[in-house]
Amino acid sequence: MKSRILWLLGGSSAIIFFQAYMIAPLIPKLSDVFGVPEQQIGFVIPAYMIAYGISILFYGVLSDRIGKSRIMLFSLIAFVLLTGLTAFVQSSSQLILLRLLTGLGASGVVPMALALVGDLYEPHERGKPLGFLFAAMEGGMALGSTAGVMLEPYIGWRMLFLGIALIAAIILLFQWGSVYKTTPKHEVVKSSVSQMLSGFYKLLSSGRGLKTYSFVFWNGIFHSGIYTWLGLYFSQKYELDEFGIGLAILGYGLPGFLFGSLIGRAADKWGRFLIIVTGLGIAAVATVLLITDHSVIIAALAVTAISLGYDLTQPLLAGIVTEIGGKKQGGQAMGLNVFALFTGFGIGSLLFGEILRLGFDAALIIFASIQIFATLIAIPIFRKERK
Repeated sequence: MKSRILWLLGGSSAIIFFQAYMIAPLIPKLSDVFGVPEQQIGFVIPAYMIAYGISILFYGVLSDRIGKSRIMLFSLIAFVLLTGLTAFVQSSSQLILLRLLTGLGASGVVPMALALVGDLYEPHERGKPLGFLFAAMEGGMALGSTAGVMLEPYIGWRMLFLGIALIAAIILLFQWGSVYKTTPKHEVVKSSVSQMLSGFYKLLSSGRGLKTYSFVFWNGIFHSGIYTWLGLYFSQKYELDEFGIGLAILGYGLPGFLFGSLIGRAADKWGRFLIIVTGLGIAAVATVLLITDHSVIIAALAVTAISLGYDLTQPLLAGIVTEIGGKKQGGQAMGLNVFALFTGFGIGSLLFGEILRLGFDAALIIFASIQIFATLIAIPIFRKERK
């Protein structure tokens, strides 16, 4: 039964990430459709990501009170309705508003899936199921970033949103009868606002918690900042059309999809330290490659390597978070994790977009330099995260 639940959690997580990563490569196209500059339509990314991150703080606390599976089902319903409505917007401002509302409504799905893994599996067993969930997210990420931009010329961007809403509705039907009825009963935690804030303080007051959440936040800034503008990068530097952009970023999300479970098992066996540091370093080096004048194939491989850097870090950081929160504070701990990650996603998208005024090379140099620094300081910070 746990295996079936895990597959359903993976399916819902995949569709959330599919639509989240489908938008960025379409920025050049949406800019033409609505007749606005790329940086203006680019607000659809932070509108979704920041709203997603902020709302999950409340979902996390609420889940500790009424149950994680209930929050997940509510969020999936909101996702289905709001994603379907997005297909009917008539202006860029309406699109940005619907993306903001979707972020507010749908943000309970993925963190509750991760928190439920903490309820279903013992700490020493979580590496593999967490790896599977992140592989599902990465699979959705890879398909969304590529399939969306490649299908758009044939079916249109509106049909993309309607199709996603339909698939999510089917997943919702299966989850209603499985996840909600079979997940472990939660321990009710009735908390006031002061207790909620106290819970956040408790999670951040330990050195391990503060350091982990800080790296989750930077991970979000770095990866979203670069990914959001990859469509524009390949459009401007290599003059690729939508189909070419889809091929160029085909590898984004692919390493996690193929090797997510393997990375999880490696963490269970050898510990997280070397894997996290390696992931940070790979992403830094790959970003440097995007600056240099290589062929489009080298640039596409660099994009895949950046994705691998995410796959080697974020699932393992989430594993640390499940240990920090434990079962009593699991929902709040994972909520804070997703808040840090998705707020970082939104800020990274905005920040990179602003630095783009100096040119792509300048933006990539700044992000790569900070990532190199993050790799170096991660060595003493995570050296205790061994088996």
